[in-house]
Amino acid sequence: MQGNWRILFSHMCCSSFLLLWIIVGLDVVEVAGSQQGIPLSVVKLWASAFGGEIKSISAKYSGSQLLQKKYKELEKSVRVEEIDGLKLVKNVAVKMEEMFRRKAEATRRLVEAAEEAHHQHEDNPDLQYEYFNAVLINEVDDEGNNVELGGEFLMEPNDHFNNLSVNLSLSVVQVPTNMYNKDPDIVNGVYWSEALNKVFVDNFDRDPTLIWQYFGSAKGFFRQYPGVKWHPDEHGVIGFDCRNRKWYIQAATSPKDVIILVDVSGSMKGLRLTIARQTVSSILDTLGDDDFFNIIAYNQEIHYVEPCLNGTLVRADRANKDHFREHLDKLFAKGIGLLGDALDEAFTILNDFNRTGHGSVCSQAIMLVTDGATEMYDNVFERHNWPERKVRIFPYLIGRESAFADNLKWMACANKGYFSQISTLADVQENVMRYLHVMSRPKVIDHEHDTVWTEAYVDSALKEKAGPSLMTTVAMPVFSTKNETKNQGILLGVAGTDIPLQELMKLIPKHMLGIHGYAFAITNNGYILIHPDLRPLYQQGQKRRKPNYSSVDLSEVEWEDKDDILRNAMVNRRTGTFSMEVKKTVDRGRRVLKMHNDYYYTDIKGTPFSVGVALSRGHGKYFFRGNVSVEAGLRDLEQPDVALADEWTYCNTEEQHEHRHLTQIQAIKLFMTGRRPHLKCDRELIQEVLFDAVVTAPLETYWNGLALNKSENSDKGVEITFLGTRTGLSRTKLFVAPDQLSNKDFLTAEDKEGVFNADHFPLWYKRAAEQVPGTFVYSIPFSTALENKSVVLASTAIQLLDDRKSPIVAAVGIQMKLEFFQRKFWTACRQCTALDGKCSISCDNEDINCYLIDNNGFILVTEEQSQTGLFFGEVEGAVMNKLLQMGSFKRITLYDYQALCKDYAGSSDSARTLSDPFTVVKWLLTELVIFLLEFNLYSWWNIDLSVKAQRSRGKTTMVPCDTEYPAFVSERTIKETTGNIDCEGCVRSFVIQQIPSSNLFMVVVDNKCDCSISPVVKSALDTCVHNESLKCDRLKFQKDRKKPESCHPFHPEENAMECGSATRLSGPLTATLLPLIAVTISR
Repeated sequence: MQGNWRILFSHMCCSSFLLLWIIVGLDVVEVAGSQQGIPLSVVKLWASAFGGEIKSISAKYSGSQLLQKKYKELEKSVRVEEIDGLKLVKNVAVKMEEMFRRKAEATRRLVEAAEEAHHQHEDNPDLQYEYFNAVLINEVDDEGNNVELGGEFLMEPNDHFNNLSVNLSLSVVQVPTNMYNKDPDIVNGVYWSEALNKVFVDNFDRDPTLIWQYFGSAKGFFRQYPGVKWHPDEHGVIGFDCRNRKWYIQAATSPKDVIILVDVSGSMKGLRLTIARQTVSSILDTLGDDDFFNIIAYNQEIHYVEPCLNGTLVRADRANKDHFREHLDKLFAKGIGLLGDALDEAFTILNDFNRTGHGSVCSQAIMLVTDGATEMYDNVFERHNWPERKVRIFPYLIGRESAFADNLKWMACANKGYFSQISTLADVQENVMRYLHVMSRPKVIDHEHDTVWTEAYVDSALKEKAGPSLMTTVAMPVFSTKNETKNQGILLGVAGTDIPLQELMKLIPKHMLGIHGYAFAITNNGYILIHPDLRPLYQQGQKRRKPNYSSVDLSEVEWEDKDDILRNAMVNRRTGTFSMEVKKTVDRGRRVLKMHNDYYYTDIKGTPFSVGVALSRGHGKYFFRGNVSVEAGLRDLEQPDVALADEWTYCNTEEQHEHRHLTQIQAIKLFMTGRRPHLKCDRELIQEVLFDAVVTAPLETYWNGLALNKSENSDKGVEITFLGTRTGLSRTKLFVAPDQLSNKDFLTAEDKEGVFNADHFPLWYKRAAEQVPGTFVYSIPFSTALENKSVVLASTAIQLLDDRKSPIVAAVGIQMKLEFFQRKFWTACRQCTALDGKCSISCDNEDINCYLIDNNGFILVTEEQSQTGLFFGEVEGAVMNKLLQMGSFKRITLYDYQALCKDYAGSSDSARTLSDPFTVVKWLLTELVIFLLEFNLYSWWNIDLSVKAQRSRGKTTMVPCDTEYPAFVSERTIKETTGNIDCEGCVRSFVIQQIPSSNLFMVVVDNKCDCSISPVVKSALDTCVHNESLKCDRLKFQKDRKKPESCHPFHPEENAMECGSATRLSGPLTATLLPLIAVTISR
């Protein structure tokens, strides 16, 4: 029996050996085939030689080993702690709450002063009063005399106001171009509001962090402090009207649901339809993010302007309003108008939508834009609106005809609304604004000074000289307190102050958030207030605002949260935690970092905002506390090579005027030595900065020694060495003269991603932190990739401990010339193991191509210089596709919900419209008829501008869109790979080998086959795809929102008989506009 077992065992062994021999033989054949002409051992030799050389240079000039040693020496005296995310976010919320409270108190003082000043004032229609007009100050006539309402107004540059020239003692008054500077209502309002000057100055003395304070009058003028000169546009016009601003609208009225009915019957043809479109557009301007609306056009049928939104309302955010404006141009007039059916539809929608609870659940209104009504439709109102009259009716009679005025005015009076007649385009703005006064009556009678806060916005009242600073505004309504006007509910205006969101960022302890951590805040509607991934501007010749930058939802940047768990919890003002895996793009969206984030969030009391912090797991959840003597720390902190993060707050030097001139280092010294104990400083952060200053001090001596040694760096290949610590401290040393730097922007304010910022660590620090400890990450900055004088950056992270719980305490690196870096690569590629020195293969051979790529697939070295900085898949598509199939690289799908796509507006037909001679004559005759009928030059001038705008519609414009695009990242576990590519019967081989201690790969490809027919693989932003098909779904979908707590839909004491009249442009204004129009026409 045992013998049988031996025989069986011997047969199994032989069979196994034979099978193993066959498998190995096959593998050898395959590898040998792939290595034909490209020996793997030679490529590995090249990679090893280059890796050793470049790491030696990087470590030597950065001083990385010395710095690691210095931190290790103090390891036992350092205490590592885990960050308590909830405690951290609550502390941030308390600081933000205090800052917002101070701004709100300043605004309340303005409200009280304005109401008292108006109470003491008696209107005088004959009042003559010279005030400082914001446009006319310091203007002189041909004889050198100050113009009327101008006068000498002293101003000087002030760094707190972006170096604009301002007057800190006085305010100025801006009056919209379409209003008369000396209208009695404006003169009286300007006169009594002069009392605000004293309060403006007092507020600024109390809180030097305040910037613009203002009062926007219901009459249209705008008083602004500090005084600053305003400049008209190229047409001599200032389009700013404070009553159109969101802060004014939100403070003046309660949230509302609005249906706009537009008459498109045959009688509305021509100018009437043009005026109607402008009226609807102006109504849309008065709606804010807490409002909901829809637009219905009617003749004998009901036509939803956006058919997708049949029977519902949408939020009045910028994107939705712009979408409806585009559809207004598609309206045309025909048939008869059945207003009764349209009113029935409007009432039904408002009632049904209100029941869903998705809208404002507050005020309701129907805006009726028509050229007449043949009856009063009292049966409709009796059926839907009486006796409660919860829906207000605002009729706008278009045209000069007044035959139907009585019917429309009756509708307004019977439904707590207001009637207006609009005869010309110039009448539109003022008449539309009148409804706001009616909607504000209940709030005024209740005397509720509701505090409102706007979403993030870039203020366009001033020129871009002030910079693209994002703001939020705190505003409160100002009421008439006179007894005789109480039941009229007279709104005097709105007072407010701007708050730069940069001030919020200064309250965030960035050193506690770690390298990838960040703070963010959102509004009650889920819109982003602050977030590092918010991109409000785009570059196209100059920085300009994106159309919907102020209504970017949190779900559009934290898009991995598919179920909106984080967003909805914050919108509903909860306190809690949330975790998810995320993909964060860096380096202008071309690279991706994968990590796991923990989110902590809570509400900011007294505001509609919520704040959150995100901490990345691993090193991002830990920080350390070191301790050194104050004397030693201050000594090393004051060294000339030391700098602190510009946008971090170590000491608050803004709160007291006498501290404004101090640098952060000066303030730290005064605080820590006890000479300025009242300075508000972060003692914990300062202690850690002093610790870092002492630990990194030896590098200054080390770098100086390298710079003084003439035998080192003789060819000036290494230009700069630098370091940064988790506390925002940085040191730099130049090895070449500043004017010899290849990339002069590096480590300057121009290099946004390369420096410590209010919301992120430098890119070279972030990428180094995700590498294996002890290795360097190399890259070509994309801003300089295609310049003649290009550079390579190398950086590595410094860990405090040898485990995952160790914080990354610092990162060091160098900037070297690309030509120097490439020369080292080509030198390494000439090495071989042959004893006779004759290499079997070399990158100099024409039959192979050699590349050096990084872990995201971008080329650093190639024989073809024009390919440097390109994505490898664009040059070697077949090879990149094979690497993806083999798993050496992974494709990661990313989404951008803030993208802009090119839209080729207009068609060839529309572009030819004015090139046809007959059409030109017809257009001129139409303009002449309009001119004769209206006899209103301002209106004609507006029409002229609108025609110019229509002419430009054929141009390419950038429109908001959602995009999907790929990024690529290497698989860390795969160090080397060989492969073959079949190019139509010709087999092409390649070898990819990782460069030791780096994020780089050498790729060697034989050049024997033509694989040009293989599709290229594009990366990142070069290959965006956007989908229009989901637009309707997105319009319909209503995300969760927190409704404002205050609501004043109606009041039993309001005087509903103040319900309207027809108005015309005043004679003095027409006279004022004549010179302006003459100049415009001459152009």
